[in-house]
Amino acid sequence: MAVGVWPFVKLKLRITANGLRGRPARVTLFVVGAFAATVLAVLGYAGFALPGLLGDERAAGMLLPFGGALLVLGWLFLPLLFFGVDESLDPARFALLPLRRRTLIAGLGVAALAGLPALATLTATAGMVDTATRLGGPLAGLAEALGVTAGLLLCVTLSRAVTSAFATALRSRRARDLATIMLAVVAASVGPLQLLLLGLLNRADWDNVAAIATVAGWTPLGAPYSMGLDVVAGRAWAVPIKLVIVLAAVGGLVWWWSRTLEQAMAGTATSGGRGPAARADGRGPVDQLMFRWWPRTRFGALVARETRYWWRENRRRAGLVALTMAGLFLPLTSALGPVTGMAGGMAFLVGAIAPVALSNQFGYDGSAYATNLSIGIPGRLEIHSRAAAHALFTVPLLVLVAVLAGVISGQPARIPAHLGTLFAVYGTGLALMLPISVRAAYALPESTGPFAVTSGGGLAKGLPSLAGMIGGLFGALPVVLAGYLLGTAWTWAGLPIGLGYGAAAYLVGSGIAGDLLDRRMPEVLAAVTPR
Repeated sequence: MAVGVWPFVKLKLRITANGLRGRPARVTLFVVGAFAATVLAVLGYAGFALPGLLGDERAAGMLLPFGGALLVLGWLFLPLLFFGVDESLDPARFALLPLRRRTLIAGLGVAALAGLPALATLTATAGMVDTATRLGGPLAGLAEALGVTAGLLLCVTLSRAVTSAFATALRSRRARDLATIMLAVVAASVGPLQLLLLGLLNRADWDNVAAIATVAGWTPLGAPYSMGLDVVAGRAWAVPIKLVIVLAAVGGLVWWWSRTLEQAMAGTATSGGRGPAARADGRGPVDQLMFRWWPRTRFGALVARETRYWWRENRRRAGLVALTMAGLFLPLTSALGPVTGMAGGMAFLVGAIAPVALSNQFGYDGSAYATNLSIGIPGRLEIHSRAAAHALFTVPLLVLVAVLAGVISGQPARIPAHLGTLFAVYGTGLALMLPISVRAAYALPESTGPFAVTSGGGLAKGLPSLAGMIGGLFGALPVVLAGYLLGTAWTWAGLPIGLGYGAAAYLVGSGIAGDLLDRRMPEVLAAVTPR
């Protein structure tokens, strides 16, 4: 008997509902996430409909292709870099079922359309249809509606194909390492693109912007969202050509998806046998796990273990790569923007972003956290060791960011003050994020891909992290205000004040998190154990 696509949709919705059943906190977060998606969809609709309300065909010709291209890129990168791979319908789970590849791809694709991101995207891009209708009448609106539908199909297909390819490829250690480097390159390319956009906006050379928008309208990224504008401009002949461009891109992505899907279902071949690398340094097997210069204590052992995990575990390493690129390009982009004095202010965001990697620190361990529970590691010792291992990677980056912000803003004398403020923001962020990691822990999938999260609820699970990051910024406001009030005295007083403030905030937050962990160790283990 042939299998349709609706069972996949029902399965996705049932998995989502089961994940919310009996969990009021998760239901609340899901409602908040749905509300946020609704607000973004309404704002997107209003933004895309504005050129039509103003009757500005030139503005529409720039906004619609660029806005559509950004939407497509968002569907490409956000599921990988922020929300993670949605494994609510993991293809590997269907490996033993007698399903044709065509049926599986169609079912997974339709199931991806039955989600908040797809509905929000469709609602936002409906504003493009409104603009095209106001500027060119019903025929232009109909052409834009066709393009918006094709664009949504392109977004979903692109997202599923890329995430499937990454989830499959990153099961290999060598491929995971290569993918991490490639992601760093991709992240590094975002900065120059931002600088190019800022340069165009500062010069207000709208003729060049319009020319670039025209070119973008003939690429698969912008073609589906400029069809209605072609009818408005009297170029109806361009609509079928652009439709062919989009459908060809979708067809290529479906072909790529089918190949990666087949590999995901079949599993990865084990690599050839590699003998264990022996060390001839005269140390025993236990000592080899410790740093030579590190104390042989419980704290030293825990820090050494966590440091090794941060360096070798791909999901943690991906977070460090993202943090590094943010630290390099936030001050650089703001310095080369319209207001160069903002370099230091934008650099402070790095101090708030850094603790986000610890928001689900126990989820990285999964069921292996039972070892810590069985040997009775005190909560405060556990928290301090994990924070210390994280600081070994982030503190040098904060120093680099402070130096970079001071140099590119032309105020090298303020480097110590920048560093003090960064330490204050980092300390307050840790003070909030550490209790969140105990209270809002959740399980990560068994997949070794660095971007994977559990079934559904990615936005809801990211809200506590976002709240902690914003809270860290607000918590450090006294230090920022002190910098403005003290004036030139802040250049030498900023470092000790910021360091002391951040350390005090960390001690308070880590103490709360440690005591909370002592009471909730079984609950944390149950929360991070994959089901």
